[in-house]
Amino acid sequence: MNIDSIIFDLDGTLWDSCRVVSESWGETLRQICGAERGPSPEDVKSIMGMTAEEIAAALFSGYGERAEEICRLCIHGENAYIARHGGDLYPGVRETLAALSGKYPLFIVSNCLEGYIECFLESSGLGPYFRDFACEGSTGLRKAGNIALIARRNALESPVYVGDTVMDERSAREAGCPFIYAAYGFGGCEHPDAVIEMPAELITVFEPWKGGAHRA
Repeated sequence: MNIDSIIFDLDGTLWDSCRVVSESWGETLRQICGAERGPSPEDVKSIMGMTAEEIAAALFSGYGERAEEICRLCIHGENAYIARHGGDLYPGVRETLAALSGKYPLFIVSNCLEGYIECFLESSGLGPYFRDFACEGSTGLRKAGNIALIARRNALESPVYVGDTVMDERSAREAGCPFIYAAYGFGGCEHPDAVIEMPAELITVFEPWKGGAHRA
């Protein structure tokens, strides 16, 4: 299989932002609702990869008709907080991206709101490794549409998508590209083309595959 580019999911694949998102949402809820506490890091982990509407239903339904409004306020408020504090990069991500960027153009596609990817790139210092990115918040497209958009916009012929959930896998299939499952992330998978247990395994995973799912 010939791969000419790599598109990454963000949360659960490049970093874990559950702790910092939990802190940010708790701060926002205290300010706008007087809440004593917000969703825990485990709560945040359970909704990673969901759209704002899905998150509102899962974590903010107790606010009734204001659930989506409050959810969006929390999500919008997290960007500034994350830019200041940053999330937790998975071990080896920085070194892996440095090695891969010398061989492949790298991209990011996430279901986040506009500005979140920029906060990741700024707070992590990983911006120089990525050529382009897209998210639902800026394009209005779901993940499969954004994968296809990145491919068209950058004239990619054989991209591969790296993610950590079944939704990531299904989106990659819908967009017509192979899927590499990051088993260290937040979710599960169905029939990935390859499985990695840590980011550094991506450096060797693109060697010729000999049928079936490859485990680096």
